[in-house]
Amino acid sequence: MAKKIQYLVDIIIPSYNRKSFLERAVNSVYNQTYKNWNLIIVDDASTDGTCEKDYGDKVKFLKLRENKGVSFARNYGIQNSQAPWIAFLDSDDEWKNNKLEKQIKILEKEKSAVLIHCDELWLKKGKILNQKKKHKKKGGRIFTQCILLCCMSPSCVLIKRDIFYQLGFFREDFPVCEDYEFWLRVSSRYRVVFLDEVLVIKHGGHLDQLSKKFFAMDYWRVKALLPFLQDKYLSFEEKKEVKKSLIKRCQILLKGYEKHKNFKNQKEIKDIYETLRY
Repeated sequence: MAKKIQYLVDIIIPSYNRKSFLERAVNSVYNQTYKNWNLIIVDDASTDGTCEKDYGDKVKFLKLRENKGVSFARNYGIQNSQAPWIAFLDSDDEWKNNKLEKQIKILEKEKSAVLIHCDELWLKKGKILNQKKKHKKKGGRIFTQCILLCCMSPSCVLIKRDIFYQLGFFREDFPVCEDYEFWLRVSSRYRVVFLDEVLVIKHGGHLDQLSKKFFAMDYWRVKALLPFLQDKYLSFEEKKEVKKSLIKRCQILLKGYEKHKNFKNQKEIKDIYETLRY
């Protein structure tokens, strides 16, 4: 009988002043039915005593001296990992106890897979938040879906570590939408596998969420999409969808700049819009 392969997973949790949430996330890792993992917590220069707690022998704690942002923290965790597979967990999220086991079972069947993601339950202040039809997760060639919105959650993803060294890491110059930009790169090159089960619980509604801090997030989506107008791995139809989305997002941004009298980046977006129209 062939020996069963054990897939070693390094789990990366970036955290900044999330001491009140972090223990819940870590406990959900320790409760996993699949045990072949190590946990890397990257403390992004927290000031709330995040690093004071001892989380056990399977945890490597990396403390940054200054706050660098979530992209740098994730990248730093990847660069300090050794396992062939990486799983991310946001410090305010938690996994169901069979999350890794279910994904590893898929991986054992799908030998060529480079990324497996799953479904999630959204909670806002403890109440279930129903997802819209557009948020329905999918597998396969999902680049066109990734244009529309961030269709994979970091906490839901199990990804081959080599992918970061092939495609590059999370963009550290993106204060938001860094995951949106990275999934575009991945889905432009690879088919992804989707496990249609809710294995992650996302907790929203707290004030320190990045989506609550940034005006005009579509600006960063425009920046993410622009390089794909010339991407050699995309079909003609996919490039058409990129252009269509860029025009729409530029129109929304330009209206928003006028409405809110916030003209930062207005000229840049106007120039892009005028170029795309012709």
